Amino acid sequence: MFSMAQGLKKALAKGKRENSLEGKTLALIFEKSSLRTRVSFEVAMSQLGGNSIYLSRHDIDLGQREAVKDVAHTLSRYVHAAALRTYSQGTVEEMARHSTIPIINALSDTYHPCQALTDFFTIKEKLGKLEGLTLSFIGDANNVARSLACLSARFGVYFRIASPVGYQLSPTFVEELGRRARGVGRASPDRAVYLTNDPQEAARGADVLYTDTWVSMGQEQEAEARHKVLRDYQVNNSLLRLAREGVLVMHCLPAHRGEEITEEVLDGAHSIVFDQAENRLHVQKAILKFLLSRQSAIKETRPRVKPALERSEGAVSAPPPSLRSGSRAGSGGPGKKGGGYQAPRRRRR
Repeated sequence: MFSMAQGLKKALAKGKRENSLEGKTLALIFEKSSLRTRVSFEVAMSQLGGNSIYLSRHDIDLGQREAVKDVAHTLSRYVHAAALRTYSQGTVEEMARHSTIPIINALSDTYHPCQALTDFFTIKEKLGKLEGLTLSFIGDANNVARSLACLSARFGVYFRIASPVGYQLSPTFVEELGRRARGVGRASPDRAVYLTNDPQEAARGADVLYTDTWVSMGQEQEAEARHKVLRDYQVNNSLLRLAREGVLVMHCLPAHRGEEITEEVLDGAHSIVFDQAENRLHVQKAILKFLLSRQSAIKETRPRVKPALERSEGAVSAPPPSLRSGSRAGSGGPGKKGGGYQAPRRRRR
């Protein structure tokens, strides 16, 4: 994925364009407002020769105006993939269960995987490696922090997080990270994540310092309380002096200058924040190309729904791989075998 993103980035810099996604359409289902996520996905599809359709909360009102699974079934007949920027992780997973097209988590309250993939791509681009580095996150253990922690376990990065009590990663999540680290052969799985309440301890010797807003979308009513609790969790020059020489400073944006990060650090020599923002485009182009350019080669029929009399009462069978959350693209999209309506053929007499 990273090699593909790097190749696409270099090709764009040389003025080369490709049409690998010509005739493909991406649905952007956004319940939350966005700058980087929306623009990077729309431009990504355009630069790859495809199209995108933006659907706001007012257009669909997922789960209210229409059931999530009905939206999933319908869009599977129209478009080739959908990216969701939503509140509930359950909404993303439900869409994936009932879709026959790839479903991309463009952000939920639990995870922000496209952002985290971009972040590690950017770190590797700058430092030449990932394994053995120390990434320190300062602030609320939010969706970005959880996604960074998950990929740190995967890439062999030591993840530290400094958060106040009540804003930390849950014990269950930390246990799961340890299991993931063992699963990929980490030499020291117990070091996959380190929790502390002290920002200075987290910053000491770090290769990367990362922070995010204290108040995410949907938390506006908690703003005053969060500012009081998190005011000592600021990335500033004092914290930078504790990190390694040449430390990288990252922020997924939007930033609140003077709150979670000072203006001089955000605009300073250690900051790679806007390189990080640019790379959202290149990494998401790679994600889209990986998922959609392979669709025509995948031949999979739509699952047959059993008549009611064939089902065992109360039994729920596992969906086929193409419908499971996080699965690869399972159908050829609209108009291809496995996607879209196909009229039955009449038998010749």
